[in-house]
Amino acid sequence: MAAVNHEGPSGRDRNTSTSETTFHAGERAVQSQLGVRESIEPWARKIVRPSLPDEHRAFYAGLPFLVAAARDSHGRPWASILTGPPGFSHSPHERALVVGSRPAEGDALENAFRVGADVGLLGIEFHSRRRSRLNGRVAQSSESGFEIRVDQAFGNCPQYIRERESAEVAPSANPRRATYTSLPEHARQWVENADTFFIASGYRGDGDHPAYGMDASHRGGESGFVRMVDERTLVFPDYAGNNLFNTIGNLLVDPRAGLLFVDFEQGNLLQLTGRATVDFAPPSSTGEKGARRLVWFEIEAAVELRGVLPLRWESPGAGLRELRVVEKVRESDDVTSFVLEASDGGALPPFSAGQYVPVEVDVGGVRVRRTYSLSNAPDERRYRITVKREPHGVLSRHLHDVVEVGSVLRAAPPRGTFVLDPSSERPVVLVSAGVGVTPLVSILHELVRSQPSRPVWFVHGARDGRHHPLATEVKRLAERAPQVRILVAYSRPRPQDLLGRDYHRAGRVDEGLLRELVAGLDAEFHLCGPTAFLAAIQQALEDRVPAERIRVESFGPGSA
Repeated sequence: MAAVNHEGPSGRDRNTSTSETTFHAGERAVQSQLGVRESIEPWARKIVRPSLPDEHRAFYAGLPFLVAAARDSHGRPWASILTGPPGFSHSPHERALVVGSRPAEGDALENAFRVGADVGLLGIEFHSRRRSRLNGRVAQSSESGFEIRVDQAFGNCPQYIRERESAEVAPSANPRRATYTSLPEHARQWVENADTFFIASGYRGDGDHPAYGMDASHRGGESGFVRMVDERTLVFPDYAGNNLFNTIGNLLVDPRAGLLFVDFEQGNLLQLTGRATVDFAPPSSTGEKGARRLVWFEIEAAVELRGVLPLRWESPGAGLRELRVVEKVRESDDVTSFVLEASDGGALPPFSAGQYVPVEVDVGGVRVRRTYSLSNAPDERRYRITVKREPHGVLSRHLHDVVEVGSVLRAAPPRGTFVLDPSSERPVVLVSAGVGVTPLVSILHELVRSQPSRPVWFVHGARDGRHHPLATEVKRLAERAPQVRILVAYSRPRPQDLLGRDYHRAGRVDEGLLRELVAGLDAEFHLCGPTAFLAAIQQALEDRVPAERIRVESFGPGSA
C-alpha cells in the first residue's frame, strides 16, 4: 500500500501545542480524582507524541504480530491480533503506520478497518517486555491491509508482562468459530487461568483532539488474577501503572470495552465485548492483593476462534518442576506411556481431564520442549503421558529410546481448555484417531467416575491391533459404566485382528459413522487426532451441530 503524507508541520504543531492538554476529559477526571493531575501533564507532554519516533518505527517493523482495538458496525469495541512476518507493519514516515494484514475470517473486527475508523494498536515483544502504543484513524484500506494516520504514540513500562518466546507455525487448515452471549465452562476456565489479556476501550467527544479514538492495552498478573463471578460477569484488578489512566479514563466516559484472551500454546482467541464499571474502593475493601481499583465487566457478546493464529508462545522455564519416571509401559508398537511423580516427593498440581503438560528435556545439550496430553485419571496423584514415537521427532525418539524408569524430566503445570462441561447432561461422543486417543482416555476416566449414568460413545480409529494403544484400559472402563459404548474402526485390520474383540468394523471413522451411532447427533463432541482427520469430521458436523457443542484438539509429531 502506498504511503500518503496526510499532514504537514502545521498538523504536528497543533498536537504538540503547550496550550493543549494531552488528555481527554475522562482521563483528566481520573487523574484529578487520584491526585496526580498536576504532576502527570508536564511529563506526559514529553512522552506522548503526535508521531512515531525512529526507535518506535524500527520496533514495529520487527514485530510478527500487533494487538488491535477498533469498533464493529454496531459501535461495540473489540480487541484482536494481526499477524505477519516481521516487516508486515512498517512506518513510511513518522505520522503513518502501514499494516499489511487483516483479521481472520470470522473475527469480531473482520470488517472494522474502514477509512476513517478509530484504531488503537499495541506493539508488544514478550521476550524483551517492550511495548509501544499508538492511536489514530484509518487513512487507507485495501484487501491486504490498511494505513493509520498517527494521532498519539508512546512507550509503556514493562511491568506485568509475562516473558514468552514465539514461534511461527502453519495456520490451521480448518479454524473454528463459535459465538456466545454467556461463557460456557471451558471459556470460563480459560479466562480464570489467564495470566495475560488485552483490553480495547475508547472515547470520541465533540470536535477533534489527538486523545480521542481507540486504545489497545495490556493487562497481566499471576494466573487467576481475572475472576469469573458468573457466566456473564468477570472482575479484574487494576494495579499501579504509569498514571496516564488511558483505559480507566476511557471507561469513565464510555463504559463500552472489549477484552481479548489468547491461548498462547494453541493459537486460539477469545474475544469479549460488553460494559465495564470501575470500582475505586480502597484495596482493603476489595480483597484483591495489590489492586488499586477493581474493574467489573458485563459480557454482551463473545467470539471464540480456534486455530486462527500462525504463532505459538511458550514461557521459557516458567513453573518447571522436576518429575521422575516411575513406570514406562509399552502400549502398542509405536506408543509408550511414562508415569511421572514429583522428584521431591511433593504433591503435583491437579489437572482436569483433557489437559496437557509442557515437558522439557535436554537432548544432546539442547533444551527441547513439547506438550503431551495427560492420559490418566485426574484423581490420581501422578501424571501419565502417552507418547507416539515419531521417526523425525527429536523428543519422542529420546523418550522412547533413552528415558527409563528413574530418569528425570521437567514439566510445567497442566494447561488447556479441551475439557468437559460438567454442567451438561447431554450425551458425550469422544472421537479420536491414532495417538489422539490419549486425552479422551482421561476424559473417559472422569466420566465413569463422576457421571457414570451419562451416555457416552467412545469412537476410535486405528490402523490395526498393533497400533491401538490403551485398548484394554478403555474396555475395562466401559465395563464399569453400562452407559459407555465403544466403537473401534481399523483402517487396515490384520488377519489376526479378526480373531480378537478390540475392533468392531473395518474402515475409517467419519461423520456418517457418527450419524449412524448418535440419533440426530444430539450430543457434545470431543474430537482429537491428526489435522486432516479432524477437518473432515468437524466441517461435516458443523452443518448439523451447534459449534459450541464441538470441542477440537489437533496434534502433530510430539504432541496431542
